[in-house]
Amino acid sequence: MDKVRIDKWLWAARFFKTRSLAKSAIENGKVHIDGNKSKASRQLEVGTLLTIRQGFDIKIVEVIALSEQRRGAPEAMLLYSETAESIEQREKQSAQRKAANNTVVSDSRPNKKQRRQIHRFLSN
Repeated sequence: MDKVRIDKWLWAARFFKTRSLAKSAIENGKVHIDGNKSKASRQLEVGTLLTIRQGFDIKIVEVIALSEQRRGAPEAMLLYSETAESIEQREKQSAQRKAANNTVVSDSRPNKKQRRQIHRFLSN
């Protein structure tokens, strides 16, 4: 197999649950091939670089093998390799998101002492 449709490959590599989701992601510009937008029917070759945006994450992967069949996750991971730069960037952004989530204020009501401090602060 020399070439395979990009939507089939994304589905087989388990980036998307269905081919229609893969197709809509490609059409909406969430998947770039060698830095360019493309159509779902474009043929992929080994060695192509894909930029895939899923939620907050952006993955840059190189196509290592081609497949039109969806198999188990361990076999699907053999179809591509993510660049070291991409992994580092995703981990960095994930850490930043986690740090931002840790600054959430408690949902509990202020106690009597805290209410007095709030009233003092607002009256000055």
